[in-house]
Amino acid sequence: MVDGMDRGKIEALIATRQTGFTLPQPFYLDRAIYAIEIEQIWRTGWLFVAHDCEIPSVGDYLTWDIGEDSILILRDDEGEIRAFHNLCRHRGTRLCSQQQGHVGRIVCPYHQWTYDRSGQLCSARGMEADLNYKEWSLLPVTVATAAGMIYISLADNPPPFDGVGKQIAAAAAPQGLNRAKVACAIDYEIEANWKLVWENNRECYHCNVNHPQYIRANFDHYNEDDTNGAIQTRIAQQLQRNKEHLAATGLTATHQSTGMASFPDPENVDGWCAINRTVLVEDYISETMDGQQVAPLMGDYVDPHVGTLRMRTMPNMWNHSSCDHVVTTRLLPAGPDRTLARVVWLVDQDAVEGRDFTLERLLPFWQLTSEQDWDLCRAAQQGISSRAYRPGPLSTYKEWNVEAFICWYLEQLTPSSES
Repeated sequence: MVDGMDRGKIEALIATRQTGFTLPQPFYLDRAIYAIEIEQIWRTGWLFVAHDCEIPSVGDYLTWDIGEDSILILRDDEGEIRAFHNLCRHRGTRLCSQQQGHVGRIVCPYHQWTYDRSGQLCSARGMEADLNYKEWSLLPVTVATAAGMIYISLADNPPPFDGVGKQIAAAAAPQGLNRAKVACAIDYEIEANWKLVWENNRECYHCNVNHPQYIRANFDHYNEDDTNGAIQTRIAQQLQRNKEHLAATGLTATHQSTGMASFPDPENVDGWCAINRTVLVEDYISETMDGQQVAPLMGDYVDPHVGTLRMRTMPNMWNHSSCDHVVTTRLLPAGPDRTLARVVWLVDQDAVEGRDFTLERLLPFWQLTSEQDWDLCRAAQQGISSRAYRPGPLSTYKEWNVEAFICWYLEQLTPSSES
């Protein structure tokens, strides 16, 4: 809940925002607005934290910081995923300081209170004999999983997950995310507001100049203003060519036109998630530098011509999956002008590096694309920080998804149920 002064400030700023324009400057710089975002967006919905293959064994864990909260995600003795607030119930000390690791038992470094992997307190040396251990278990965080993807919610009463979970599970089942392993993960610190990173992701207006490798592989950089009959014919022919290949795995291309698929949709109860499959350009079967397969087929695929599966969940995940590998980007806000990003590449669990794939062929496409985007976001943050900045107009041809994102964002800041 935000106080009256902050509520009035946010409502006044929203009222100044002109439809079809970027946000007023304070939305990218102001610490009070950033604090409201953490409360209204990041602590109310579902947040993607990891693929479960990132913690494959019993006792493996990840830590995840959002605002002042640190969350511990681990695999318990039954192989289930659990999440807890990463603090000791004795005097609040942070339990696990590493981003990733392995534990037998969870031991507080301060006074050695000890918890098992279900979060149950099992040792508290020096305390009275009548201490109720069950009362002092670790504080749980709500967890949901779908197709090997782990989500948490920090809300006291999380919104429903089942609808989105079923969508993800159905779309991702052929990809075999629950039969994958991590080939590589790269962490980035981006000196830009998290919304600028999303705005960049939601348009391909910038792609022609900044992402030569991406436009060679995809059709979605074309839009209504620059799509001619020849382009439409190419897409139609590629869809027809891929139709039988897709059918072999029971798939269809759900996005069959130029331009990006629409997302997000604030009118949809599940509008924080979008999934589509689209074809690649002629002679490309994977989002790699030369368009060729660079690792064994994943999941249930029997034919490499499956295009790309694309999944996005607000506020912090997008994913591109080719026939042979998966690339997932996870965002975390770390301040009004700083965003942490982790990009993870997955391959089939049985693939062996050096024999079945090499990082030299697997990484460059999305490593380049990501790092090019981070540079653009940094430059945007620098410009927006200037006293001369004023909101600029968005292209109705190429940036409608940026407008959709801004509308979604403002809806989250002013939920109708708030009083």
